[in-house]
Amino acid sequence: MATTNDLKNGTVLKIDGQLWTVIEFQHVKPGKGGAFVRTKLKNVLSGKVVDKTFNAGLKIETANVDKRDMQYLYKDGEDFVFMDTDTYDQITVPAATVGDAANFMLESTNAMVATNEGVPLYVELPPSAVLMVTYTEPGLQGDRSTGGTKPATLETGYTIQVPLFLESDTKVKVDTRDGSYLGRVND
Repeated sequence: MATTNDLKNGTVLKIDGQLWTVIEFQHVKPGKGGAFVRTKLKNVLSGKVVDKTFNAGLKIETANVDKRDMQYLYKDGEDFVFMDTDTYDQITVPAATVGDAANFMLESTNAMVATNEGVPLYVELPPSAVLMVTYTEPGLQGDRSTGGTKPATLETGYTIQVPLFLESDTKVKVDTRDGSYLGRVND
C-alpha cells in the first residue's frame, strides 16, 4: 500500500482488480477544498488510457511489476517461450500477451518481459529490429524518385511497406512500435 504522495511516473497501481501504469500525475492544491492528485493511467493489459482523480493522502494499492531482460527461444504451439538471461529460468508467454511484438521477433531476440506475481503482463521489444525481406516484387529501374511503396514479406511472416527499389534478401530496419520501414541495413 502507498499513498497518493508516493505516485511517480511508471508506478503500477491495482485498481478494481486491474493493473494501471501512471503515465502522468499532478498534485493540485486549490484555494479552497482539499488537495487532490490528477493522474493519467494506462491499463497494462488493454492499453486503454483514462484520467482519474484521487484525494490527497488516499491509500492506494500498488502492484509489484518485475521487468526482466529475456531472450525469445521458440514458439510452443500458440505460446512463446522466453528465457531469463541472468538465471536461465524459462517462462511461457501466451500469444495474446505477446501481441504485435510477435511480428518482429526471431528466435534469440532479446525483449523486456514484465510479470506480476509470475503472470506475464506484456512483452516490450527494442524500438527497432533488423529483419530480412524474404519476398517482394522486383523493383523497376528508375523507380527510385517516385517515393512509392510496395508490400514486402519479412522473415517473421509479417508484411510491411517498403520503397519500390528494395529487393528480396535485403536486410531492413523496422520500427517495432508501428511496423514502419526505417531503412536498409548493409552488412
